[in-house]
Formats: sequence, structure tokens, C-alpha cells
Amino acid sequence: MKMITCQVASLTPLTEHVYKALLKPSQPVNFSAGQYLNFVMSDDDKRPFSIASAPGAQLIELQIGAFGSDSYPMQVIEHIKANTEVTIEIPLGNAQLREESQRPLLLIAGGTGFSYIKSIFEYLALQDSQREVMVYWGLRDPSACYELAQTATTINKLANGKFIPVIEAPNDEWQGRTGMVHKVVMAEVNNLADYDIYLAGRFEMVAAVREDFVKQGALIDHMYGDAFAFI
Repeated sequence: MKMITCQVASLTPLTEHVYKALLKPSQPVNFSAGQYLNFVMSDDDKRPFSIASAPGAQLIELQIGAFGSDSYPMQVIEHIKANTEVTIEIPLGNAQLREESQRPLLLIAGGTGFSYIKSIFEYLALQDSQREVMVYWGLRDPSACYELAQTATTINKLANGKFIPVIEAPNDEWQGRTGMVHKVVMAEVNNLADYDIYLAGRFEMVAAVREDFVKQGALIDHMYGDAFAFI
């Protein structure tokens, strides 16, 4: 783990409440797909965010959901806006992609938990992986969607990739899957025990998903998520 200074390359809104930050590190960084970093506000204030970019990318991408004017993540957004350089601590986390496995993959995220699985499927696409990769992304409503076409394009580069966005509260225009994302997975995936399962989202969501999946046969030793260290 290293403390790295980064130039702020860009900060752009993805939705009303989600921002994409691109950071250019001052030296090469090594991390595994699915790890996270600490955004250093001060020596005593370090805030974790999943890395959305794949290993080897020139820029480190963060996707930050900020829903309040003085919220924990909005303070990070304001820090980025106010500084041309920021400091990160990288890499962190033990829920990274298990590259030695050849089992099919289920990548499941709610909201900006998407950052975690994005790093994984982008890396798999760059590696020309032949594994089955099913990506389920749960979102509150259509206004919370971002980069759907770009995501589909990346996943379509995989030999056996499939992208399924799921909207909990759809409008009349939404044509895709609806409901709670993990319930859709449980209805569509026949044998969860066959899969390596990677999960990201709010802690209470991940806890509920883990419990329901295990009841339906998923193997706890083949389920991964940083939230598991806290629930």
C-alpha cells in the first residue's frame, strides 16, 4: 500500500447525484481488479472508494454518489473541485477478482457499487477472458442510470458476457428488467453454486443478498465483497 499524489484530470457529473473523478497518479500504481483506495482528506481522515478503472489504466476512475450538500461523499467532491492535486492510499481490499478461477462469474451491484464490478469486467474484457460473465446492475429509477450503452459495449467484447440493468421503480419508457436486482438474479440463474459471485452496494443490501443467495444454494466460499468484512 502506497500514498500517491494524483493530478485531478477531470470531474464530471454522470447524473444529478453521481460524479466521475479521473485522477492521474504521479507514479505507476499496482492494484487488482475489484480493490479499493482511500481518498486522503487529511492524515486522520481517509475515505474508501472502489476503483472503477481496470488495472493498467493510465487514469484512476472513481464514481462518487453524493446525495447531500455536506454529506461524506460531497465533501470529497468539494475537495476535488478545490484542488488540482489530491492524495490517495492504494491498493486496499481482499475482494479482488480471483484470476486463478475458471468458474463462471456473477457480478452484481447496486447504485455506485457499480464501480467495483466495472473494474472487474473491464479487466476481463482486456484479458479476452472466455469465462461466462453475467453483470447485473440494480438502480433505483431510470434517472439513476448512466453509461448504459458504454457498459454494454464493453461487456459485449467478452466472448460470454451479458449485461442486465435492473430498475426498481421504472417509468413507462423503461423496457428492461424491473424489481430488486438480486431477486431478478435468483429468478434467472438456475444454479448459484456454479458461480463465483462478486457483490457491491449498501451494506444492508449486500447482507440481504448474501443471506438469500446462500438459502438458494450459493457457496459462501465463492462469494466476494468488501462489505463482508463489516457485516
